[in-house]
Amino acid sequence: MNTIKLAAILFFLGIHMGVLAQETVLIFSKTAGFRHESIPKGVRTVSKLLNESGIRSVHTEDAAYFCADSLANFQAVIFLSTTGNILDDAQKKAFQKFIRAGKGFVGIHAATDTEYDWPWYGQLVGGYFASHPAVQQAKIEVADRQHPSTAHLQDIWWHKDEWYDFKDLQPGLHVLMNLDEQSYTGGKMGKFHPIAWFQEFEGARMFYTGLGHTNEAFDSQQFQKHLLGGIRYVLQVH
Repeated sequence: MNTIKLAAILFFLGIHMGVLAQETVLIFSKTAGFRHESIPKGVRTVSKLLNESGIRSVHTEDAAYFCADSLANFQAVIFLSTTGNILDDAQKKAFQKFIRAGKGFVGIHAATDTEYDWPWYGQLVGGYFASHPAVQQAKIEVADRQHPSTAHLQDIWWHKDEWYDFKDLQPGLHVLMNLDEQSYTGGKMGKFHPIAWFQEFEGARMFYTGLGHTNEAFDSQQFQKHLLGGIRYVLQVH
């Protein structure tokens, strides 16, 4: 019996024995391109935030988890600074079925630097990474303070990170935060520079934040609350 099917059986038994929380999230950080040094810190931070909220998480870089037997045990998938082409055709089909069943998706930072040759994924994540200047502090304009990921913020948030420029932004995204390019050097998008957004896509909820390049970013309580609020949104947990 392969390890993924065994894991699925153990999940099933755990659920029926009351061992698992109702919500279980898969944190996926496989990279086939640039690998962020902050991935281990990000995984630890997100896992801790979820655990403290009563949400179970499993971390993997094994794309074999993207099959029906395994994905059935999760209510959301987080792509944490994934890069490159990370799923094969069968895994892509399983992931599409997962999303179309109304499950949740969260993309953190380099999730937009992933699967450029898969248009469906670009529609799901909302756009693709195009470029970035050096890490620096920038002024974030919070456009929506009603969303769980931004309700704790003021209208303006100064934060130090690596600021992505995006291409192929999808129509209909609900922008949560916009970068003020006058506050830092090297931005290429102009006045409309979304850095976090959400949407409902093919029956599922998704949330993306461009923040999270550095280890230090994950120490920020503001960023931690931003992440947890986005995850709770896709899980529909209040």
